[in-house]
Amino acid sequence: MTTLQKGDAAPDFSGFDQDGKFHQLEDYKGKKLVVFFYPKANTPGCTAEACDLRDNFERFKANNYELLGVSADNQKAQGKFRDKFKFPFPLIADEDKEMIKSFGVWGPKKFMGRTYDGIHRTTFVIDETGIIEDVISDVKTKAHAAQILK
Repeated sequence: MTTLQKGDAAPDFSGFDQDGKFHQLEDYKGKKLVVFFYPKANTPGCTAEACDLRDNFERFKANNYELLGVSADNQKAQGKFRDKFKFPFPLIADEDKEMIKSFGVWGPKKFMGRTYDGIHRTTFVIDETGIIEDVISDVKTKAHAAQILK
């Protein structure tokens, strides 16, 4: 769905997390960054994906990775999701879908014969200089850390 590819510069994003803390691409220079977009907080697939990343968080830290989750949920929903599952990484509340659209993960989806616009579950691995190292659009929610850390 996204047109961004390996080797492209990552969009110069910015957004606020569940606690109102501001995050932007510039904050992550010198570190690898995993930005994972998920459709909706507290839904089965999104929970499985985020919990797998949480359970492997120390492996990410050991390899100089930071993680950022992004959905169109509001700060309160993101906060409840983080608190319920004890996520050690921030969740961006992109209600205006600015970041979601800049990464090209918003668009038509089909579910039970119905077409609607929504977030396509996609993960971007960004290197220390802001270049996209990997784009994962076929996310395995229960084994996503292994896809990223391969």
